[in-house]
Amino acid sequence: MPFQADKNDQLAINTIRTLALDTVNKANSGHPGAPMGMAPITHLLFSRFFNCNPANPHYVNRDRFVLSNGHACALQYVLLHLLGYKVTIDDLKQFRQLDSITPGHPEVGVTPGIEVTTGPLGQGFANAVGLAIAQAHLGATFNKENFSLFDNYTYMFTGDGCLMEGVSSEAASLAGHLKLGNLIAIYDDNQISIDGSTAIAFTEDVSKRFEAYDWQVLHVENGNEDLEGMYKAIEEARAEKHKPTLIVLRTTIGYGSRDQGTHSVHGNPLKADDTVQIKKKFGFNPEEYFVVPDEVRSMYASYAKRGAEHEQKWQALHKEYESKFPEEAADIARRIEGKLPTGWEKALPEFKPTDDAVATRKLSEMILAKLSTVVPELVSGSADLTPSNLTRWKNAVDFQPKETGLGDYTGRYIRYGVREHGMGAIANGIAAYGGNLMVPAIGTFLNFVSYAAGAVRLSALSHLRVIWVATHDSIGLGEDGPTHQPIETVAHFRALPNCNVWRPADGNETSAAYYMALTSTRTPSILCLSRQNLNQLENSSIEKASKGGYVVREAENAAITLVATGSEVAIALEAAELLEKSGVKARVASLPCWEVFRQQSDDYKLSVLPDGAPILSVEAYTTMGWAEWSHAHVGINTFGASAPAKAVYKKFGITGEDVAKRSQKAIDYFKKLGHPVYSPLTQSINI
Repeated sequence: MPFQADKNDQLAINTIRTLALDTVNKANSGHPGAPMGMAPITHLLFSRFFNCNPANPHYVNRDRFVLSNGHACALQYVLLHLLGYKVTIDDLKQFRQLDSITPGHPEVGVTPGIEVTTGPLGQGFANAVGLAIAQAHLGATFNKENFSLFDNYTYMFTGDGCLMEGVSSEAASLAGHLKLGNLIAIYDDNQISIDGSTAIAFTEDVSKRFEAYDWQVLHVENGNEDLEGMYKAIEEARAEKHKPTLIVLRTTIGYGSRDQGTHSVHGNPLKADDTVQIKKKFGFNPEEYFVVPDEVRSMYASYAKRGAEHEQKWQALHKEYESKFPEEAADIARRIEGKLPTGWEKALPEFKPTDDAVATRKLSEMILAKLSTVVPELVSGSADLTPSNLTRWKNAVDFQPKETGLGDYTGRYIRYGVREHGMGAIANGIAAYGGNLMVPAIGTFLNFVSYAAGAVRLSALSHLRVIWVATHDSIGLGEDGPTHQPIETVAHFRALPNCNVWRPADGNETSAAYYMALTSTRTPSILCLSRQNLNQLENSSIEKASKGGYVVREAENAAITLVATGSEVAIALEAAELLEKSGVKARVASLPCWEVFRQQSDDYKLSVLPDGAPILSVEAYTTMGWAEWSHAHVGINTFGASAPAKAVYKKFGITGEDVAKRSQKAIDYFKKLGHPVYSPLTQSINI
């Protein structure tokens, strides 16, 4: 369809520019340059192509928009306001102010119409790849001839900073391999970053790089004025069904400012006299602020109406789909409602103490296989560690372009390649697609979740259910040595708000970890899983472990409580038996998830870690953080070592015999003090 200019296009573009300028100036904080430079492409995209319904921001087949260069969010907030989302002029005036819905970078769940939380550069780029994967999978799974229920595009704005970040390179490489033709990235090629011109650090040929990734690369040389060129580029991008597209758009940062084209307009409000001359240049009264001409209001109301009509057509199509494909329609409806299949939890295996000792990574594989048959929205994958993470169930289909012969888009196993950070950020995009439509589980070694810490943090901040299958969880992995043995990793993620870190000690605890990970719909989970075999515990159960902590071995009038996680629970039990042989009673508690245990009642927590005797923690990680639960600690506050697992445990004094000796020392120390021993919980509860 040929480009047709609207007589009010330029007025709308200048309205976007001046609104963004007023928004940043009112806050006296923010980034005016990119919004002023990208106003033309923004207006063009949303006026001619973008399908959304501001009256229903969660309409499932809406196009997705990601502002990867999230510092430019004044631009997005202005667009949301013009389109009729619940973002008012007053909200624009509260930009970057306490408790406003217009924070300093976009946050999903805070502002209507925001799809993902962006700010750390490159994350949004990778999120957009995840959103595109979700559409491709759901379309392949549910679309039928004449019933295209999932066919939206994902549009993403990105900048020089995003493309410098490695996470975007990881995601772009995978997107090209996967031939995601529904993904369109618009690169704000303004050649400016915070430090100044990109000539100082970023002189590569971005176009050639993306061509090497097997993207379609298009160019628009005049992003300030050439609306027809931008229109044709987006048309061409939409027509390409087998490659993602990068539109390299040459813009002028801070267009209209006296300092346009320099880093001076990147991250600071403009000077008052500059603002005056800009408004005069664009035909606005410099004495008036937050002005939206009636013609522009009318234009954007028509775009919102078009989006509402788009949803109405989809609803009608879906109703007809229901009559012809009732099972598929019911599955879609359930997922959109955010409900898991009825009775899914019955697939979780339960274990007896007489069952074989098994590594928790192997138990995880068993559980994933069972869940795959009852939770169809569960998609798994690994960062090139499938044989080690055991994340792929038998007969799984890989998510691959059909023409590769490696799988197809209905596949529920994603080969992320050696791209941990990209994988995490892509999984955030998959989870953010909406409702319960897809639930990503992703695998790597626990130590290398640290490579993806930025993405994990955004999962937690964004309340996204992403499940990390983090195997090789301790010095128990043995010979690979300190480069692979996590010491500080778990302390880091335990310190992260809204992140559940699970370290199961046996089969029932592993089932509980999966149960809680799937039902914690607004929280990411990291499942720390062993390489070495672990015995099934006497007193474990899914119900008990689902509380995050419970008593594994009770003893009346115990002289000490040992508390441990994962593979060290068995070591604590061995120590308790040795103590008992010497006439010392010891209790043992398992604490597989601190975060969930913390949510239990005070009475319950004190029943697990009570007053009256010292509490000694046992974990093959740093002891940092254990003061919340225990008086003394057995752990490792140095790097690990390369050797068979048993030798490494012995080297660091984490054996039953060593723990029994440390227990006796703790008992003797507290006896000498001569006063009652209170659980650390008692203090935290009462202060």
